[in-house]
Amino acid sequence: MAEEFMGDEIFTLTDEDGNESEFELIASQEIDGVMYVALVPYTEENKDSDEQDYVVLKLMTDENGEEMLVTIDDDDEFEKVAEIFEDMLFDEIDYDAE
Repeated sequence: MAEEFMGDEIFTLTDEDGNESEFELIASQEIDGVMYVALVPYTEENKDSDEQDYVVLKLMTDENGEEMLVTIDDDDEFEKVAEIFEDMLFDEIDYDAE
């Protein structure tokens, strides 16, 4: 599996209702031949915060050949991918260290 940690890559995503939001790419991972990305919301208020929730999206290609990020609808697929990203992003943190 290819593993990449990113930073300073800001994307503007548009939801189903046409609302735009900025996200920062924090990691990407190919799993079973599919590329997934972890993104955190990027706003002036939270851009320097260490405690942010992140979203995991799947990179797909539409019928016109354009790449798009989509939510993961399958619960089993989401659990598998979320666990891999949790390990990638937080395995260096030792919560028991004094």
